[in-house]
Amino acid sequence: MIITKNAHFLTSAQHIAQAPSPQSSEIVFLGRSNVGKSSLLNLLLGKKLAKSSATPGKTQLINFFGVEFVCDEEVIPLVFVDLPGFGYAKVSKETKTKWEQYLLEFLQKRESIKLFIHLRDARHPHLPQDDAVLALLNGLKRGDQEILTIFTKADKLTQSELHTLKNTNSVLVSTQPPPKLQHKLYDVQALRALISQKIFGK
Repeated sequence: MIITKNAHFLTSAQHIAQAPSPQSSEIVFLGRSNVGKSSLLNLLLGKKLAKSSATPGKTQLINFFGVEFVCDEEVIPLVFVDLPGFGYAKVSKETKTKWEQYLLEFLQKRESIKLFIHLRDARHPHLPQDDAVLALLNGLKRGDQEILTIFTKADKLTQSELHTLKNTNSVLVSTQPPPKLQHKLYDVQALRALISQKIFGK
């Protein structure tokens, strides 16, 4: 069983030059705006630290959160990195281009990143935009990095849709699953264990 301790906000940065010095293995969370990224981050952190904007795509900063995973008295320090959501930002083309350049540079050059968590809306599992992001990650990831795709909002699926996705061994989650679905979805403990296994092989 993995519990969390000392979850806290570290800092925000617009680009890699403003990012804090790497101290621990970093886990990057990325996905379309309104995919439920902040809710999942808070669930994993065990504390409401990540804030979602009322206007999708408004936040353009990279946010860093420190947390400790504790398992059998072993303490593992980690940094969760919350990237801005993509897909709905109402900004100028010039601003959007610069923003995308900053994010790409961060993903390419930040050597402390060990895991990319790509969030996709379970109700729309085959969006071309999500496929493009996954292709990008596969193209830039190093040998010491892993990619984990998580489908959010699985409680919104029909039984048939849920069954279809589960048959692909997809990681399905909901931050507020009804009791009848809890045994079919990954809970916070299973997700923390999966993250640890992806990074450390245990």
